[in-house]
Amino acid sequence: GPVMNAERVFITETVDKKREQVTALRRSDGSVVWKRDWEGAMSVPFFARSNGDWIRATPALDGDTLYVAGMRDVLVALNSTDDSERWRLDFVKRFGADLPTFGFVSSPLIDGDSVYVQAGGGVARLRKADGQVVWHGARDGGGMMGSAFGSPVILTLAGKRQLVVQARTRLFGVALEDGAELWSLPVESFRGMNILTPTFAGKDRLFTAAYGGKTLGIDIRLENGGFRAVPAWEFKAQGYMTSPIIHEGHAYLQLRSQRALCIELATGAEKWTTSESFGKYWSMVAQSDRILALDERGELILFKATPEKFDVLSRRKVAESDAWAHLA
Repeated sequence: GPVMNAERVFITETVDKKREQVTALRRSDGSVVWKRDWEGAMSVPFFARSNGDWIRATPALDGDTLYVAGMRDVLVALNSTDDSERWRLDFVKRFGADLPTFGFVSSPLIDGDSVYVQAGGGVARLRKADGQVVWHGARDGGGMMGSAFGSPVILTLAGKRQLVVQARTRLFGVALEDGAELWSLPVESFRGMNILTPTFAGKDRLFTAAYGGKTLGIDIRLENGGFRAVPAWEFKAQGYMTSPIIHEGHAYLQLRSQRALCIELATGAEKWTTSESFGKYWSMVAQSDRILALDERGELILFKATPEKFDVLSRRKVAESDAWAHLA
């Protein structure tokens, strides 16, 4: 997905199945300000190839530094004003990890003086100024089962600010200061397809859904001096790739069935599921009670966040080809 500041839009792409390219566009008219590229392409397994062999992670922009996750488990920090490279970290070389089967899918997360990523078969905290590793932990192994699909988030749960990570087989919390695991919960899925980014669902509650699994509400509790993850409710619907929008106690997401769902976070009760089927994937952004969804088939859908019904306000075709990038 693209990221932007007041003047520029930054996009990533894979060119000629050989190189990864970052382009800075002038936001006012789309003209090219600069381009930077490097060798970095790879091929994903056959059953995922229909969704593309190209660079996957949305970059992170922090002031004048752009953090770009390349497919081959390499994180590159670029000067956003002139394309000069500040540093890079190759996780495969640094940690002796396997090349991730589906590429570096997880987007970088900026917090204070650090950048957090799921890479090298685990989770890492880096100094954002120079890429030095502060800690690298929660290693589940590399290869097929070690490739993270979702992105980490920082949340305060059970009174502790922590990193929440969804890996291929489980959801877990990590201490920001040293990378120690605080709690862990297995999440059922088909072939480890835990793809959604875990989402805050109200006081000490998380929301997620998995391909081949279920839709879940999970509470994080502090008990006997330690943390524990406790399933609060489960719902039969299966998520796929769409991370949800949360608004006023309800979650809105697109399902494996290619229908959209609204679910109540307090109880796990279904409020509505659309009768209409869409493409394989939505990306969504929200402003107040308006949700904008980009359907994989190239249609942009504006609808109201309400548990009463699927209330479409406007629809517009914006692309003839498949649209996989996340909206900004």
